[in-house]
Amino acid sequence: MGWVQRAMLLLAVLAAAILAGCGSTGTPIEDMDRPEMGDYVIGPGDALQIHVRDNPDLSVSLPVRPDGKVSVPMVRDVRAAGKTTSELADTLEEQLSEFIRDPMVTVMVTSFVGTYSDQVRIIGQAVQPQAIPYREGMTVLDAIIQVGGLTQFAAGNRTQLVRGTGEDAQKYRIRLNDLLNDGDVSQNRPLRPGDILVIPEAFF
Repeated sequence: MGWVQRAMLLLAVLAAAILAGCGSTGTPIEDMDRPEMGDYVIGPGDALQIHVRDNPDLSVSLPVRPDGKVSVPMVRDVRAAGKTTSELADTLEEQLSEFIRDPMVTVMVTSFVGTYSDQVRIIGQAVQPQAIPYREGMTVLDAIIQVGGLTQFAAGNRTQLVRGTGEDAQKYRIRLNDLLNDGDVSQNRPLRPGDILVIPEAFF
């Protein structure tokens, strides 16, 4: 096969892939590209490791309380939720500077839950409906695996992905049965923080 034939074959394969990605039924999902990710924002329930250089007695591992705050030795009730790790480190350094000279604080998130807007919620006929932390690169299939798949009563091909809130919310059809049973990867759409997957019950 000459280079012209190989080039034509490659173009044909690319065209088929593009058509497959656009061939899902229901509302088009043309805006479902992967979001740009910024710094992680701490949320209630996240587990943190806080290290204060040269002060092992002040270094702790602890969860963020439901009220969004943490308490460390010498510093009580510091708001952590809604801050990045560097912002929380700066706050702790400022608070600790009243007690020690030039504190150097490092904050790491060791277990993620995220803020409410950083979660993906799966409701309806999933085996374990729940809110799960969003992860960079997360797809519909990742979320469905994490909730244990679909129940026997699920109408997977009528699943809706709800993006946004209020009047600005957009709804998209996701054919989960085609994805899970037939391997239709065009339905394995990228998710965004705050997305909701609604899996309805089948009519009998």
